[in-house]
This record gives sequence, structure tokens and C-alpha cells, in this order.
Amino acid sequence: MFELMFCSLLTILPDYLYRRYVQGKRFGKEITFFSVWYELRWGITGCLMLTVSLITMIFYFHPSTSSAALYFRTVPILPEGSGRVAEVKVGFSAPVKQGDVLFTLDSSRQQAAFETAARKVAEVEASMTAAQSDVVKAEAQIQEAKANHQQAKDELDTKSDLQRRNPGIVPQRDIEKLQVLVDQRQAGVDAATAAKQSASLQVSTLIPAQKASAEAALAQAQVDLDKTVVRAGVDGRVEQFLVRTGDVVNQLMRPAGILIPEGAGRKALQAGFGQIEAQVMKEGMVAEATCMSRPWVIIPMVITTVQDYIAAGQFRSGEQLIDPQNIARPGTILVFLEPLYKGGLDGVTAGSSCIVNAYTSNHEEISAKDTSTGRKIALHVIDGVGLVHALLLRIQALLLPIKTLVLSGH
Repeated sequence: MFELMFCSLLTILPDYLYRRYVQGKRFGKEITFFSVWYELRWGITGCLMLTVSLITMIFYFHPSTSSAALYFRTVPILPEGSGRVAEVKVGFSAPVKQGDVLFTLDSSRQQAAFETAARKVAEVEASMTAAQSDVVKAEAQIQEAKANHQQAKDELDTKSDLQRRNPGIVPQRDIEKLQVLVDQRQAGVDAATAAKQSASLQVSTLIPAQKASAEAALAQAQVDLDKTVVRAGVDGRVEQFLVRTGDVVNQLMRPAGILIPEGAGRKALQAGFGQIEAQVMKEGMVAEATCMSRPWVIIPMVITTVQDYIAAGQFRSGEQLIDPQNIARPGTILVFLEPLYKGGLDGVTAGSSCIVNAYTSNHEEISAKDTSTGRKIALHVIDGVGLVHALLLRIQALLLPIKTLVLSGH
């Protein structure tokens, strides 16, 4: 309507003034309701053509969309396993800090496994003490065996020396018995040494390995026990937390609730613009937004990211061929906008629906020396008509509460 009125001032009104004051025709006489089309046909036709051209130019170079919202990320509250809820620490809705306990699961099985692993560690440590005692015992046995061996060897040497000096003074049978005894005592020394090596091997290698395995099992049991305590992963707020004592929660089938991170939905606005405007949308474009949760307020924005993909065209590999006809409706260009000034989104509820206008600016090209005069005029016109869209956005912001509360049958 605004565009039609504006174009009428440039076409129909001059045509009427020319016929009224130059040709002398009077409204109601020569110019009647039935002769308006014939008398003002050039003005009406020019008005319609100019209106369509103006609307096309405004909506192309200064695109608008009502498909905009403050999307926010949520974190599902999930235990790392499954189990029955033993105790709930927070209510239906409450602020939480990172590390705060949300609820605990029944930990009787994990506690028993932890105690078993702890006992195993204590058992291995006792085995280490016993093995160290065995090393000391084996050392004493080696000393005893060496003493006995030395005693038997000394006696054998003495009698052998006597036999050599006075043949026949010592029976040969006694010397043979002493030789056997010396060999037996040497075997005792070897056995005691082997026992010491075995005990030392247990102290240095076997038992430490057993202890490491037991400690690893204890650590795993501690991890399993800690998993029964579900904590908040980030600072935020728990909403619609309905889990209660006795409920069964599962990581795959039944989450416990939703955690909304602090500041989620407060930094950027996401908007979907038509595909035909893909060539116009650029990073750094100035934009404006008005949101349902904060009516009568225009928020200056700036486009920070333009997604180079359209979600409607995505697919996953499968056993069926893709038929483009199955796309229900064309997708949009996803654009991320941030407030131009700090605190611009304060007061806007996360998830709120918004209306966004983006404005093309050709200031740099207009200021360039190699830009022709005709192109400068055309670019000035393109930038200037953005005022129309800015005015329309303010009218929408003004009428939004009335449209929502009165005209929609609220």
C-alpha cells in the first residue's frame, strides 16, 4: 500500500494535474468515475509498473523474513549408564553450577565392586609383605646352607689330607660319605639360592604387576561408582526436571531432563531468507529486528555468518534414489545475526520469534572513483529505498501487539 501511494505521487497525480489544469478537464465533468481508466490510463499503468518494480527492488536488495528466532542449545541430562534413581538433588526448575549434583542412582552393585577391588589391593599388599619376608628367610637359609656346606667340606679336606699323609689311617668309606655330604650340602645352597631368586622375582615383578592390576580394577570400580552420581556439565538452568526417586533412567531410551547452558540464546539470532536473495546476503550487512517477546523495540543487528548450504538439499546415503520432486518446499539461506551494540538482546526471551530486515549498502562502490555517474545514481536509489522497508518494519513492530492480542482472537 505504501509503495502504491508513493508511485501514485509520481504517475497518477501528475497525469491528473496535467489534465485538470493544463487541458482544463474537470473531475466529475470530463473526468468521471467511468472515464478514469481511459483518461488516466497512462498514469495508472505507469503506477502499477513502478509499484511492482519498486516492491521487487526493495524486497530483493533489502530482504525481510519472519522466519527468525533466538535458537538456544540444550544439554540432555543423561547418566553414563542405567539404573534406578536413589535421590534427587534439584527441583522442577533451578539454576545449577558446573559440578553440582543433580541426582544419584542406586550404587549398591558399584559399591560392592569397589569394596571387592579395595580388598584385592589390600590382599596384594599383604602378599608383598609376605614375599619380602620370604626373601629374608631365603637369605637366612642360604647362609645356613653355606655354613653346613663349609663344615662338611672342611671335614672332608681334613680327612683327605690325613689319608694322603698316612694311607689307611682313615677308611675310604668315610671319605666317600663326606664327599656325598659335601655334594648334598652344595645342593642345599643351590636350592636356597633358587628360593631367594623366586622370592625376589615375586617382590620385584610378579606382585607389583598384580598390584597394578588390582589398582586398575579399583580405579575402574571408582569410575563406575562415580557414574552413579550425575552432575551438571555446565553452568545453566535445569528446566522441566521431572525425574523422581524410583524412576529408571537410561542413556539411550530415557533421559532424565534438560539443562539449558547459561547464556544460551542470548548472543545470536538465526534467520532464514529466501534462496533468491542468496546473492545479496553478505557478512557485515546491517540489519534490524523486532521480536515478539520485546514488542515496540527495534534491535540493530549485523550479519556475522551466511551459511553456504541450504538444509532442504541435504541427504544421507541409502538404498533409494533421490527425487527432487519430493522436496516439499524450497529451503532458506540460514543467516546468523548479532546485536550491533552490547546488550542488544537483553530482555528478549530465548526462543522468541522475530522479524528481521537486512539492508544492502553500496557506500564503498559509490565512493569509488571508477564508478560511473549513472551507476552511482542507481546505487543511491537502491540504498535509498531501504528506508521504505525500515519504515515498514517499524509499522510491523507497532502493530505486532495489536495483531497478536486483538486481531488474532487472543
